[in-house]
Amino acid sequence: MPLEVLEAPPVRDAGTGSPPPGREAPRGGGDSRGPLPFDPTRFGLMAFLGSASMLFVGFTSALMLRRLSPDWQPLRPPGVLLLNTLALLASSVCLEAARRRLRAWDLAGMRARVDATGALGVLFVVGQAFAWRALAAQGIYLSTNPSSSFFYLLSGIHLVHLAGGLAWLAVLVTRARRMTVVPGADGLGLFALYWHFLGALWLYLLVVLFVI
Repeated sequence: MPLEVLEAPPVRDAGTGSPPPGREAPRGGGDSRGPLPFDPTRFGLMAFLGSASMLFVGFTSALMLRRLSPDWQPLRPPGVLLLNTLALLASSVCLEAARRRLRAWDLAGMRARVDATGALGVLFVVGQAFAWRALAAQGIYLSTNPSSSFFYLLSGIHLVHLAGGLAWLAVLVTRARRMTVVPGADGLGLFALYWHFLGALWLYLLVVLFVI
């Protein structure tokens, strides 16, 4: 009977995180769970994102109907919203760069880009606070008119989702600093799906609130 030779798993360099000589780094950048027919975690995230999408679609329908009322007054967007949008989009770019660095086994580069993603996310949150403060300085509050009510409501719900994303990112940053991440089992793939969804959702809200 032929004997099978079991090959020991590769050992990474503890200092650089690179794979040993003669072996290629895994090329999967997602969150593969092996032979399972589907990833339960990814399925749960997709279900949550679907529910969130339906929530905002419902608010959009209500906004479109309310806009037909004679008391509707268009809201002029605060200028800081442009900077907030650029910060959020830049954070997605940094996140994708972090995933590429991890696939190349550049753990130091990955950590730096994940940190940048978090910093830009926090900058977006601070910028939103400044946007609300700018509106309040003009005497525009939640109950001032229907358009301001929808802006505060939709941007606030979006901010709650983004704050949850920042908490998730904080866990990933902690793991990255402890060097306990490897390509294919890093969690960045799932987080990127959530984070990019929030970026696309924010662009959608800007169009609905100020363009259409």
